[in-house]
Amino acid sequence: MNQNRVLLIGTVLGAVTGLVAALILQRRAERTGTEITLSTGQGIQLGVMILGLLRAIVALGDEK
Repeated sequence: MNQNRVLLIGTVLGAVTGLVAALILQRRAERTGTEITLSTGQGIQLGVMILGLLRAIVALGDEK
């Protein structure tokens, strides 16, 4: 597959995923009548989960 095409598809998928996540957070905050907040602990937890996801994606290409 063309390298530019792979980068484009990855960029679009990442942007769409981020948009959907933001919409879900916004709707939940509107429904509960609270503000969207992210504590330091939640931010670190989210970062670790994203790194784990990236490691899993990289492992998809490792065929043994």
